[in-house]
Amino acid sequence: RAATVPSHTQSSPSVYMGSFYGTLVDPCSRASRVLLLLWCCFAILIHSSLGSKTLYFKWEVEYMYWAPDCIESVVMGINGQFPGPTIRAHAGDTISIELTNKLHTEGVVIHWHGIRMFDTPWADGTASISQCAINPGETFEYKFKVDKAGTYFYHGHYGMQRSAGLYGSLIVDVAEGEKEPFHYDGEFNLLLSDWWHQSSHQQELSLSSKPMRWIGEPQTLLINGRGQFNCSLAAQDSNTPFSRCNFRGHEQCAPQFLHVEPNKKYRLRVASTTALSALNLAIGNHKMVVVEADGNYVQPFAVNDMDIYSGESYSVIFKTDQERLDNYWISVSVRGREPKTPQALAILYYDIEEKIKKGLPTSPPPIAPQWNDYDHSKSFSNKILALMGPHKPPTHYHRRIELLNTQNYINGHTKWAINNISLTLPTTPYLGSIKHGLHNTYDQTSPPDSFPDSYDVMKPPINPNATQSSGVYVLAFNTTVDVILQNANALNANTSEIHPWHLHGHDFWVLGYGEGKFSEKDDEKKFNLKNPPLRNTAVIYPHGWTALRFVADNPGVWAFHCHIEPHLHMGMGVIFAEGVNLLKAVHVPNEALSCGVTGKMFIPSNRN
Repeated sequence: RAATVPSHTQSSPSVYMGSFYGTLVDPCSRASRVLLLLWCCFAILIHSSLGSKTLYFKWEVEYMYWAPDCIESVVMGINGQFPGPTIRAHAGDTISIELTNKLHTEGVVIHWHGIRMFDTPWADGTASISQCAINPGETFEYKFKVDKAGTYFYHGHYGMQRSAGLYGSLIVDVAEGEKEPFHYDGEFNLLLSDWWHQSSHQQELSLSSKPMRWIGEPQTLLINGRGQFNCSLAAQDSNTPFSRCNFRGHEQCAPQFLHVEPNKKYRLRVASTTALSALNLAIGNHKMVVVEADGNYVQPFAVNDMDIYSGESYSVIFKTDQERLDNYWISVSVRGREPKTPQALAILYYDIEEKIKKGLPTSPPPIAPQWNDYDHSKSFSNKILALMGPHKPPTHYHRRIELLNTQNYINGHTKWAINNISLTLPTTPYLGSIKHGLHNTYDQTSPPDSFPDSYDVMKPPINPNATQSSGVYVLAFNTTVDVILQNANALNANTSEIHPWHLHGHDFWVLGYGEGKFSEKDDEKKFNLKNPPLRNTAVIYPHGWTALRFVADNPGVWAFHCHIEPHLHMGMGVIFAEGVNLLKAVHVPNEALSCGVTGKMFIPSNRN
């Protein structure tokens, strides 16, 4: 008989071998030798997978009272936590999360930012794209493999639930037995976000109003869900107008202390899930060496401070080589927008053997570069290069799509548009519609691959009106696609904003950045094809362009959008579909598609 393997999968795979060995009556017989050879092959396969596990979680998403910045508000939490629980896994592990919606009156989904979801596109967590929103009281199982080590996070992807606090960290360590290409003695994780006292529902209404009511800058920046409103940890510094914070009765907003030992190397993982703010991170008196970006290793380079845009993640290495009798500020400041939000602060605390009680740092927090010093930002972006390895980009592309980012009006409502089309999402998820050939559920006209050559990206649009569509870019499977993100002037003169764009289901190579309008003749020859970084999020600077390249090798339907929450809400995104016909052999849970038109397909019939 063959070996009997338990039908249920455990975190640590196990194999029952007794019944197999019971067949080996004559070890010299030919049949026994064949069986022994088969068993050895089977054992090798089992041994190779021993390092991979399935990690099980049960989560409940609900609103709760919390004080992220010492002002009590309503936040979206998971299992009573804000931010949500940190997931820690190894590359090759499978994660299973039973998510129950306890919100009572609205749906929910969670996107696993940076996880490529090979073979499980339905688990990407994008409402109306890869799945239906999970209704109140319902439970949905996300099950997917984390194939690559790196610093990731998760967040809500329905309405503006990320602004409501639905987010957390997802850390993937290297597979068992493997090593990172750099050494460190310990590590910390910082998840950065921004916070409004106005609820996410009020923000949605304001952005959808006619005329639009802009939500303004956030009241507070948060580090691991903690910030301080209308007070400052650094109040003893004469440059701050705020009084000293009092945390008595406000432990939820007390600052983070990162305890370190002298003369060690530490890895600091940093991810930004901000809804609006571009940020700058610095550690007082400590240089940082950047070693990872969006789950991909980069050529190490040292910086005094670093910009981080919404959707990006990094790892840096720093040495604790400063005066051990002092402590040091970790500062997070606004970049790319006129800062009306104070710095967020945490403390790097040197633990020493001497019984000396140390207070807050005696020096002032690091001063960030000027908010509109884009040369500083571009210098940092251009230093990010891939660690040399096998993952070089194809030298040629099959299709190029140029995406013009503009601000427009539609029936008097302010919108963001791509190639003059503002994205609207259908009630039936694209994945189900395309998989089952339901052509009446979304616009069948593909959006344009480019925009008129005569468009002046340095001036407001001559015709500010745009249209809405739920159309899809259908990409030929396994082809190489270039995307040119072209920034333009907004509705107001001399105004162009930073936009961080995030691609679901893929990493892409960032081939280059440029000023003004992209020119195929002049700019393509500047592309970096030698060691461009692999990312899942890339920024376009004001009045500039960014060139990306990726291979459409992941069957599914994938969002590509600005990661600024209000901009996506106002239509700043596109949809890519590739190889959906190849999913016929892949089990897609009915629950993922059972809404809109596809919902009727899964309702059991009582007819005979």
